[in-house]
Order: sequence, then structure tokens, then C-alpha cells
Amino acid sequence: MYIIIFLGNGTILHVIRTDASLHQPMYLFLAMLALAEVGVSASTIPTVLGIFLFDTSEITFEACLLQMFFIHSFSIMESAVLLAMSVDRFVAIYSPLRYTTILTLPRIFGTGAVIGLKSIILMSPLPILLRRLPFCGHNALSHSYCLHPNLIHLPCGDISINNIYGLFIVTSTFGLDSLLIVVSYGLILHTVLGIATGDGRKKALNTCGSHVCAVLAYYVPMIGLSMVHRFAHHVSPLVQTMMANAYLFFPPVINPIVYSIKTKEIRRGIVRMLSEKRFRV
Repeated sequence: MYIIIFLGNGTILHVIRTDASLHQPMYLFLAMLALAEVGVSASTIPTVLGIFLFDTSEITFEACLLQMFFIHSFSIMESAVLLAMSVDRFVAIYSPLRYTTILTLPRIFGTGAVIGLKSIILMSPLPILLRRLPFCGHNALSHSYCLHPNLIHLPCGDISINNIYGLFIVTSTFGLDSLLIVVSYGLILHTVLGIATGDGRKKALNTCGSHVCAVLAYYVPMIGLSMVHRFAHHVSPLVQTMMANAYLFFPPVINPIVYSIKTKEIRRGIVRMLSEKRFRV
């Protein structure tokens, strides 16, 4: 899975970087999504491969907080990029003639910088809030990496502030992002239904297919894991582990495959890259 994640997302990043025809808003946002997914996956490597390869089942508290910070920061970035991509699709369908004048390169890179900065600012207080709590007893994690919903159940002190701030982060990022994505697709459907020809409607909706798959691949495992953490306290630990692994591994594995298959320009870029390598050999 790690090979697929790094090879697949790395290929997409390389194709977008080297192909000048792909230096467009849609593909630049796709590159940001690939970077965020690589970041999430790289954050889990130390503990996941440590368990599988070296049977290392312990992690220091400081390293755990650092891993938690990076996993959640890149996850917040991923959610925000998916929202930016939905807005990109709406602008492309609603106002195709003004598409490149609205989504200029400075605005796209500015959006990426704001997304990264927002993630870091929102996540910075969490490790500090956890450090002030007393940990006592058997500190066993449910997953092979450190997640805040899991860590918050280990302290033996008052965790009300942590719970409130954690809920604020979830609602202001994933909750708000998912709501705005739904609104964006409502506006997209309204715009598409106003297109006179059936071929025009089909062509407009086809441009959204890959993004819809990416949104479902990201939010469905996340919602499932949240439901397990919040309500299914007596569920088997195996179910919790499987849901946590699906949440972090499924999107970065499936998205490069979906975009490579469903996006004609990415597919052509990959074929061109492979043919050039074969020619050089």
C-alpha cells in the first residue's frame, strides 16, 4: 500500500510538474491533494512499519504528539483542498469563459498557502493541551499511529478543554468543508440542469466524476471512524483498527488510480512519460 501511495501520487506530481499543459487550476489543486496524501502517509510510516517489520510496539510521548500533529494537519489540508477542488469545478462549469481569469496562478498558490497555514495554526494548541494532562496507568493505543480521538481517552485528568477544542477543529474544518462541498455540488447540479443540450450536461458532469470519487473516498471512512469512536464503545478493537486504517490508507491509495483512469489529460501525461523513458532506454 505504501508503494502504491508514493508511486501513484509521485507519478501524478511528476506529470503535472513536467507537462506545461497541465499547469491549470484543476491539476494544480490535484497536485496539492497528492502532496497532502503523501504527507499523511509519510507521517504514519515510522510506527506502522516499525510494528510490521521490527515488532516495535512502543512510542515516546513526544514522538506520539509529533505524529498526531502531522497526521491531523495533513488531513485538514486534504479536506480543504477537496473543498477548493469543488469550487474549481463550479467555476469551470458556471463561468467557463472567465475560468482562467478568476482562478489565476497567484490565487491558486495563495489558496494553497492559506490552507497550509490554517492547518498548522489550528493544530498547534492540541499537543500543548495534551502535554498539560496527567497520564497514568496502561497507556495502550488502539491504532498503529497516534490520533487525537484515541489519545484523549488515555489521560486521568480533566479533558473537557481538549474535547471542546477538538470538537471546534472538527466542525470548523471537516464539518464546514463537507457542508460547503455539498453546497458547491448543489450549485453545480443547478447549473448543469440549465445547460440546453444533453451532451453538454454529460460533458460537464464527467469533469466532476473523479472529484466525487475522491470526496467519497475521504469522507466515508472518516465518518465511519468518528461514529465508532463516539458511539460504539463496546465494538471489537479489530473493527476500530480496520476503520482507522481505512481512513488513512484508502484515500491516498485509491485517488491516484481514479485520477489516472478517469482523467484523460493525466492518463495521456503518464503514457507520454513512460514512452519517453522507453525511448531513452
